[in-house]
Amino acid sequence: MSLLLAACGWTSRAQAQDLRAIVELTPGVELYGATLTLGLALISVFLALAYIAERKHWRRRESHLVASLEQTRAQRDRAELFLSVDQQVFIAWDGPSGEPEIEGSPQRLLDASPSQGILDFSSWLTPAAAEALDGGVTRLRQRGEAFHIALAGVAGRRYDADGRAVGGRAMLRLREVSGERRELDSLRERCAEIEAYSEGLLALLEALPTPVWLRDNAGRIVFVNKAYAQAVEARDAEDGVERQVELLDEPARAACAEARAKGALWRDEITAVVGGERRRLCVIQAPFLKGAASIAFDRQEILNLRAEFQKQKDSHARTLDQLPIAVAIFDGSQQLIYRNATYEKLWRLSPVFLDARPSDGEILDRLRLAQRLPDEGDFRNWKARLLEAYRSPEQLQRLWHMPDGRTICVTIMPCLQGGVTYLYDDMTERYDLQSRFNALYRMQKETLDTLREGVAVFGADGRLRFGNPAFASLWRLAPSLLTEKPRFEAIAENCGALLHKGDSTWRDLRGVVTGLGESRAGFTRRVERNDGLVLDLSVQPLPEGASLLTFVDVSADVNVERALTERNTALLAAERLRNDFIHHVSYELRSPLTNINGFVHLLGEESTGPLNARQFEYLGYMRKSSDALLAIVDDILDLATIDEDALELEIEDVDPRAAIRGAVEGVQDRLVENQIELRIVEADDLGSFHGDSKRVRQILFNLLSNAIGFSRPGQIVTLAAMRRDGDVIFKVVDSGRGIPPEVLERVFDRFESHTAGSRHRGLGIGLSIVKAFMDLHGGKVLIDSALGEGTAVTCVFPGEERALDAPSESKGELVSAKRLIDAATQAVRGEAESRGVKLRVLPTITDEDIHCDESDVNRALETLLRGALACAGAGEAISFAALRREGEVAFKLSHRHAVQESDAALSEARAIVEANGGRMQVDFAAGEGVVISCVFASCVGEADQTTRSESQ
Repeated sequence: MSLLLAACGWTSRAQAQDLRAIVELTPGVELYGATLTLGLALISVFLALAYIAERKHWRRRESHLVASLEQTRAQRDRAELFLSVDQQVFIAWDGPSGEPEIEGSPQRLLDASPSQGILDFSSWLTPAAAEALDGGVTRLRQRGEAFHIALAGVAGRRYDADGRAVGGRAMLRLREVSGERRELDSLRERCAEIEAYSEGLLALLEALPTPVWLRDNAGRIVFVNKAYAQAVEARDAEDGVERQVELLDEPARAACAEARAKGALWRDEITAVVGGERRRLCVIQAPFLKGAASIAFDRQEILNLRAEFQKQKDSHARTLDQLPIAVAIFDGSQQLIYRNATYEKLWRLSPVFLDARPSDGEILDRLRLAQRLPDEGDFRNWKARLLEAYRSPEQLQRLWHMPDGRTICVTIMPCLQGGVTYLYDDMTERYDLQSRFNALYRMQKETLDTLREGVAVFGADGRLRFGNPAFASLWRLAPSLLTEKPRFEAIAENCGALLHKGDSTWRDLRGVVTGLGESRAGFTRRVERNDGLVLDLSVQPLPEGASLLTFVDVSADVNVERALTERNTALLAAERLRNDFIHHVSYELRSPLTNINGFVHLLGEESTGPLNARQFEYLGYMRKSSDALLAIVDDILDLATIDEDALELEIEDVDPRAAIRGAVEGVQDRLVENQIELRIVEADDLGSFHGDSKRVRQILFNLLSNAIGFSRPGQIVTLAAMRRDGDVIFKVVDSGRGIPPEVLERVFDRFESHTAGSRHRGLGIGLSIVKAFMDLHGGKVLIDSALGEGTAVTCVFPGEERALDAPSESKGELVSAKRLIDAATQAVRGEAESRGVKLRVLPTITDEDIHCDESDVNRALETLLRGALACAGAGEAISFAALRREGEVAFKLSHRHAVQESDAALSEARAIVEANGGRMQVDFAAGEGVVISCVFASCVGEADQTTRSESQ
């Protein structure tokens, strides 16, 4: 029903619903019949109306199609007209394998008669154009890819190929380009080439290591390369353009803008900051239509290289000026362009003349006029031959014998840039040295020939270079053999027969003579031959692989040496026998002496019985003599024990004051007997030290005994004890006759007693025992003495934690101690006389030298002397002496006034002494005055040894 209503045109939903309601209300079959009849009638009416409307529509459509067909035909006619007017051809393919359909006039397009000739692209196109068109057609027919190609013909004509797919067919249009079209295509190609060139140029600018940038007419930066971005520290080129970061400063940009406005080229050198560093840039700006292009070349490295080159040039010039060879350089036009100072000095030419760059010929002419050239008969030809060096590629060398007797070697070297370089070497001195060398060689050869020592020199090749007659005589070689310059093996074979069997002397010599490099080491040896001769051999390597052999006949010396050795052995045996005898006798005497002392003491006691005055006096004499004899025996036994390394010290804390009291008690009777006054000076900070108290008392006893024995009645002996730098020092000073310098060196030897002129008697072992005991304690004993002034003996006991000071390094020149003391005394003698002070210079040593700066030590000694003069009063005396010690020289200054350690003059003198490798000591005791000692290491005999070495 719904379909029926729709077919009848009841399109309204509301009308259909009303009709449905009416039908539903009509009951029965009649209603259905009527409804069907009505529907059929309505359908017929509708169909008739639809047919009429459709017919009208098709008529209008037909009229429209007819009009369109006419219009299309007209367009086709116009297209054919247009196609016929323009020279072009259309080619169509139905598919990849379809035959081509050609429309147009190929004859007019290609000047070809067969129509198929147009498909042979290579016949009318260039190879490149034919290949490109063939590829485009293939892709068009197979894949439908469109293309547009400009083609070049073999006849110079140009074509335009346009291919595309139309309606499932591949269409190719070929047309000749001419007139404006050709010009347009040419411009397009030119534009493409320019774009390609521009891209290449931009790529090149981008790759340049120098900053490049472009500005428009408004002055804005429109392009920068990577180097510019790095120079201005931008992230990249785009960042540099975006932020308009400038490389040039404001004045340079203003100058660029002014030149850009005028359309002129601008170039200048400026300073700019490149990558955080200030550099020198050469900036060039070139204008173009839309702005200007700029480039900045970094000139800093060139400037640095130029400055370095100039430095090198100046350095070479200075070096050449220092050469002893005259140098002159001439360019290709024979003009002087350089000469060194030696050239001016050699030829004595004016600098003004040389600065004018004269020619080589002008210089030769001037030298000839001054008679400074060799005398030549034909000077013109000689000069012409000399100037031919400018055209010669070879180096030339000439010898010029000058009128003044000089000989000059002239070397002429061609230069690569043209010109020559002259080297003038004055050979006069060399020739003179050569002649003198030859004369010296002949003299030395004659000298060596007259020597009694055998001398032989072997070369690096092992052949004998020189052998004197003594060498041939010692080894019984024929003189003719030496003249043949034999090899070492021949000499060794002849000489080896004179040695004992198994002697390797000549085998060892072969290692030195024929050895290589560091394996060659010289040696000395004593050779005893089978004929009884004894030779001292010395072999030393010489430069350039040579070797020197010397043989000295020491047979007589060896015989004397053997005799002396045997005698010395006998003397040593006698000395041992003497010592053994003395030790044995001492042991044998000790027991009787002990008994004698015991009975003497027993007789002196009241229990034995009374003695009269004379008997008691005699008994005292006996006691003194036996005690003295017992002390001598004990000393000898101590020495024997020390010799056998059997004496052991009983180490304990030693009280220096107690040791002094014990020693003084032992010499009290001698002091009274000899009318000697003993002064004891003890420092407050003595303390104690480790040692053997018994041996310390024995040391002090022996020193006091010696001092008393060598003093005259009424004189004073001083015993002082002090502590210095942790060491405990005992010093015994007497005012006796002193010890001569030649005796002072042997005072510690055993049984050396020099008692002439004194009342002292003894075996000469007291100081030997002192020295032995001090060595056992690890200390040292020093003696200072001057004839007529007395003697001072110093014993130094080391402290508990004392570290041995390293010896100061000597420096400066070798200076005589006597010269130093004389110079210092002479400098202050006038001041001493004006103050009324007696300056006593004691007899001093004469053969000791010290290493020091003479002026510094003189200043230190003068400072100490002036300080002592300032403290001394009129009529007082100052003693000044230079004394010899064991390996040392001590300058001693003594006066009776105290000084402070902090005194400026004393500090200055101490600094000077220590700076020269010495040390300074200041000893002061109340009532005794002060003693200042400046001690230096002695170089006694060193000057003599040096003299002997130089003479050898």
